[in-house]
Amino acid sequence: MILQSLYNYYQILLDDPEVEIAEPGYSNAPVSYALNLSSQGDLLDIIPLAVPVQMGKKTVERPIRMNVPEQVKRSVNVAANFLCDNAAYVLGLTGKETKDPEYAKKRFEAFRQLNIEILSIADNLTARAVIAFLQKHDPQTASQHPVIARHLEGLLEGGNLIFQVEGKNVLDDSEIRRAWEEYKTGQKAVKMQCLVTGEIEPIARLHPDIKGVRGASSKGAPLVSFNLGAFTSYGREQGANAPVSQRVASGYGVALNYLLSNQNPNRKIYLGDTTVVYWAESSDKRYASVFSALINPEFIEESSVEEKSKRDKNAEQILSAIAEKVEQGQPLDVVALEKDLDRNTRFYVLGLAPSTARHVVRFFLTDPFDKFVERIMQHYKDLKIEKEFANQPDYISPFRILAECVSPRVTRRDEELKTSWALLGGALMRSILTGLPYPEGLYNAIINRLRHDSDEEGTSRKINYVRAAFIKAHLLRKYRRMLNPYQEALQMSLNESFTHPAYVLGRLFAVLEKAQREAIGQNINATIKDRYFTSACATPASVFPTLLRLAHHWTAKAEYGGVSDRKIQNLLNLLDARPFPSRLTLEEQGVFVLGYYHQRAAFYSKSEEAMVESDETETN
Repeated sequence: MILQSLYNYYQILLDDPEVEIAEPGYSNAPVSYALNLSSQGDLLDIIPLAVPVQMGKKTVERPIRMNVPEQVKRSVNVAANFLCDNAAYVLGLTGKETKDPEYAKKRFEAFRQLNIEILSIADNLTARAVIAFLQKHDPQTASQHPVIARHLEGLLEGGNLIFQVEGKNVLDDSEIRRAWEEYKTGQKAVKMQCLVTGEIEPIARLHPDIKGVRGASSKGAPLVSFNLGAFTSYGREQGANAPVSQRVASGYGVALNYLLSNQNPNRKIYLGDTTVVYWAESSDKRYASVFSALINPEFIEESSVEEKSKRDKNAEQILSAIAEKVEQGQPLDVVALEKDLDRNTRFYVLGLAPSTARHVVRFFLTDPFDKFVERIMQHYKDLKIEKEFANQPDYISPFRILAECVSPRVTRRDEELKTSWALLGGALMRSILTGLPYPEGLYNAIINRLRHDSDEEGTSRKINYVRAAFIKAHLLRKYRRMLNPYQEALQMSLNESFTHPAYVLGRLFAVLEKAQREAIGQNINATIKDRYFTSACATPASVFPTLLRLAHHWTAKAEYGGVSDRKIQNLLNLLDARPFPSRLTLEEQGVFVLGYYHQRAAFYSKSEEAMVESDETETN
């Protein structure tokens, strides 16, 4: 499925005039003319091949670009190409005044010898027609041929020429391509049924190297290979063990290398050790642009003006419209958002990780485009929670979530950041794009960081917007298809009526922390959050009696201690005289964190409301 999808995309890229690609063993080169031959090798016509190109205010003719057999590098040496070269080689014509009177003749002879040698391998009607032309053609009388004479001036300008037989491009002939590839590799390919096309074709012994996967060797590594005897079966070795034709192997390799290259306008996504590429089964580049904008929303929000100018404006407008519809609870209709985009277009997402022998496929997902859009927007909807600060992003990218699994003291160069959560990156992306629950390992990692981190001025917060949002989203998705015991806690903001002990205790801890700050001030060496939060979250019974005793001193000392006293008593009443739990499960610890986060956010929002009311009173 992966190889077939990539090969289909290769066919799309071949027809894209903005993309210059060629298979291994081929070059993308400009071609000015086609020599149209009869089946007996007679020259019938010379067809100009040019396309109009806008150059400023003028429209000029430019040779079309085609994939032709790989061109040789030459300076002054005589070196011919196969089936595509200039008039000096193909026809023995030159307009140059050279010291060597045999200049054109030597080049034609080199071209004739090379091409007859390779075409003899093919031995079909098309190949025999070109051989017949080369054997009959006389460079000395070439300029007198009526067909050549009509185009002599253009031919002498030095553009490349190709061959057609009865109007059909010789380079499209599969037998001639096979002959060239055998000549190029020096190996005769075995013919078998291709697993992708189902046709009997020459099978690729070795698959192409794929470059651009982060962490892999610079020379690349194959996607398919058999490097040990244990991987062979029934005596078949290398490519014969999983037969894929040379044509398909070259094509999918070109497509994947293009997706991983800088030539691809849509940036790759890196999650842990996973490099993610994506494409649509369409020549319309906006599908990939919209996907990139959805999965990397902060790139739109935070990128420079220069970077924004390079992006597809239509894609950004679609992202905004999609988000608005989801927030309003309206059904998503991609066709209505952008009538030129087909919601049923097949879309593909491939995650690759490096390895020594071959690249590892972390995941491969395919669905209609609108399914991916709906799932990504559901991911962002699940993450919605009240912000700590107004400048925090509305859409939390997968990379931000993964970054919260790593200690803030770890730098980007550190091995922990590069390798510790390698598998979690691919698992997170897969869960987002399939709509399934997030990986448990990621939730455990976030909880683990809450236990070990501490607030550091200007750098990090033990409990922050991203961590709280992920905990909420994780519990939402985990219980989406069953009765959710924590549903009332998984809200945007504080739910004062929810009485689950874990949630109430999280709120209580936030109130106690606030009471301490009001009594002692901001300059505290270590708050109760630094000293007791981990224990309070995991084993409340061992901590809260101590904290409540301390609270009597804090409220007595604080100017508005009575307010804190009432809040503490109200929260204890919600516990309904139940004893503090001796232990909270991992899920309940997440609910505890949400209770703490919601209560703390409520303090700030009330403070902001009070400031606004005060400003309005002064104004009046």
